[in-house]
Amino acid sequence: MNADAAIPLPKNPKVIVIGGGFAGLNCAKSLKKKPVQVQIFDKTNYHLFQPLLYQVASAALSPADIARPIRQVFRDTPNIDVLMAEITSIDVENKRVFYDGGSSEYDYLVVAAGAVYSYFGHDNWEKHAPGLKTLDDALEIRRRVLLAFEEAEQEEDPEARERQLTFVIVGGGPTGVEMAGAIKEIAVNSIPSDFRRIDTKHARVILIEAADCLLPPMPEKLRNQAKKDLEKIGVEVHLGEMVSDIDAEGVTLKSGKRILARNVVWAAGVKGVPLAESLGRELARGGRVEVESDLTLPGHPEVFIVGDLALAKDAKTGKVIPGLAPAAIQMGKYVADVIEKEAKAGQISERKGFHYVDRGAMATIGRHRAVADVKGWEVTGYLAWWMWGVIHIFFLIGFRNKLFVVMSWLWSNLLFAKGARLITGFPRIEVKKRIGKPKEETTPTEEPASEKVSSGANQ
Repeated sequence: MNADAAIPLPKNPKVIVIGGGFAGLNCAKSLKKKPVQVQIFDKTNYHLFQPLLYQVASAALSPADIARPIRQVFRDTPNIDVLMAEITSIDVENKRVFYDGGSSEYDYLVVAAGAVYSYFGHDNWEKHAPGLKTLDDALEIRRRVLLAFEEAEQEEDPEARERQLTFVIVGGGPTGVEMAGAIKEIAVNSIPSDFRRIDTKHARVILIEAADCLLPPMPEKLRNQAKKDLEKIGVEVHLGEMVSDIDAEGVTLKSGKRILARNVVWAAGVKGVPLAESLGRELARGGRVEVESDLTLPGHPEVFIVGDLALAKDAKTGKVIPGLAPAAIQMGKYVADVIEKEAKAGQISERKGFHYVDRGAMATIGRHRAVADVKGWEVTGYLAWWMWGVIHIFFLIGFRNKLFVVMSWLWSNLLFAKGARLITGFPRIEVKKRIGKPKEETTPTEEPASEKVSSGANQ
């Protein structure tokens, strides 16, 4: 903030937090029992641990394992109120937010509404290549992946079967790398013995990245190791390839190459939520909001923009702060600290800028394979995999979630089993007499024999 004069605050100022993700939740938690009144708005009723979302998509975990009701988090906190509602617009001049059920005034506003996947102007691709940002996204991807094996089991045409068993992931960041490894692990380790007519080990998993490397923010050694590990488990990695089209039958690359696939996952880019447009500012690339060094909207020291939506620069280094969970957590805590100090002082005054402490980055490639950069310490293999697991358990919200995730991982690693392989929310597979012997002809006076369909193990 660069104010010439302090701005007075009322007693117990009202703080509205938009979004219950990492930034919003940690901001609100840090304001527990502080001299403020907090109101949290979120369009869902739960906090989602997004780093493990791909494990729901790959049937390793159930949705409840990585989500916790926001009300439960704050049930013993009288100064924090939770509303399940979607903010539709913000009036920063009159300090008011609007939602379907009405509107609400604020003294401080913390916008932590997050981001959505960007298809770079090709929104028609979304129906063919879902992204991975929400539980609904994860369940849809899980449904498509598991259904692909079921339909391939019933398909007699070899070419059609190959398309069903080809999975394309677009984007070589952490989400794409982890998703590619997880799908290949399902095909190779988890389900081969469940099917009778197909060899799931032959399923193709193709990872496409426009850059010349995977995991661009990581050191070169770890980027190369990630590629090597993926290829070792059978993932086909295509670097320096850009997608020009996606349709129901596959992916077309700008090089002209065509990949026939019935299953595509998008992990190639994000943009700020549409709510940012109501702030009345020109948005930066990717729909993000440029903020001051104290994470506030220029000209509005009472409005903070945090998390994926913020285009922020470190107050000490000048570097752009990455859109990662650790950065969002630190942003939320920083904002809460600023608000607490000013609430106690009774005024908005000069602030120290936000400094991000980079503790490193991690990505898991599959069973016993991971890469980790921990404050310059480059770790790979089994040790990195264990470190990845311990750190993710530590940051999970709630003892139940921690316990259930640990149990699921132990089960999966001891027995190569995935415990959440239920296919829900889809019409029954239409079977067109593709399997088994032809039905015997009957005379007009006979009742038709029941058509018998053999299937694999139900999971």
